Amino acid sequence: MMKTTPSAFTSLSDYQIETLLDSIRNGKPVQDPTSQNAVNTKINDISRKLDAASIQMEEIFDVVAKTGVVPVSEIKNEIMPAIRQAAEIPHIYHLFYELKSKDEYTYRHTVCVGIISTLLGKWLNLNQSDLNDLSLGATLHDIGKARIPADILNKPGRLTLEEYAEMKRHTVYGYRLLKDIPELNDRVALIALQHHEREDGGGYPFSLPSDKIDEFAKIVAIADVYHAMSSSRVYHQAEPFHIVISQMQNDVFGKFDPKIMLVFLYRIMDSLVGKRVLLSNGEEGTILMVDKFEPLRALIKTDDTLIDLRLNRGLRISRVLNDSIVGV
Repeated sequence: MMKTTPSAFTSLSDYQIETLLDSIRNGKPVQDPTSQNAVNTKINDISRKLDAASIQMEEIFDVVAKTGVVPVSEIKNEIMPAIRQAAEIPHIYHLFYELKSKDEYTYRHTVCVGIISTLLGKWLNLNQSDLNDLSLGATLHDIGKARIPADILNKPGRLTLEEYAEMKRHTVYGYRLLKDIPELNDRVALIALQHHEREDGGGYPFSLPSDKIDEFAKIVAIADVYHAMSSSRVYHQAEPFHIVISQMQNDVFGKFDPKIMLVFLYRIMDSLVGKRVLLSNGEEGTILMVDKFEPLRALIKTDDTLIDLRLNRGLRISRVLNDSIVGV
């Protein structure tokens, strides 16, 4: 029978920290109090900086709403360092838990999309200059919402058709706010304009075909949808993790760039290696390996056998077990 060890998938130190994070989240005892304190400090530091960046983003939106001017220097100097630091965390699984919106969705969402997009840009091996532009553009992707009337933006319920039409204009408003700022690359404004465009031409504001959509906007589109589906709002409960990634995989061909989406899904699923899951036939097992081309069709070890989901098409992962982190 195939045997696996944590070092087959990641370095020992990273594995130990992952184990400690699981123990802390699930209320299990941890043997090394020094290590536990280090992990707690890491989690709390990330959470605190995300909260602070979200509050500052709300203040920036208020400035833009009142003046029509985007304080780019403030964003670069005070928000972007926190986003870059969060994107350096190797424990993707736990980082994404911290990114789930707790309150003030609009402002936390902009910060979190910045982080997720930065990670995705790294996974796609963008050079540093492009990565910087992507990170900034992703963080500003929804800045046009500062020009949306507050009663629409903050409405605690579903929008009417007229209100939704106005909300969709945030893409154009954002582009207009950013396009003439000298220190910004043109692609930053394009992200704001195009992040709701889709591969099949079914997006907005211009229903562009795939070859007319900037690659950075395609990256941000995936980060935007992932975070939106994973977060709770007044009129929308966060979707469970397995539903989010299953739906996103279903949209690989049609709505999103398949190359970018497959990299994204593979990295997320790979972060679950070693986690216990429930299969659709009721069996429990542990994820051993993830296929790069079919990320959800993992190799699962049950108590007495190995199940390759690539060869067992009738089975699927139903949920991650004993895990409040991924919102199952």
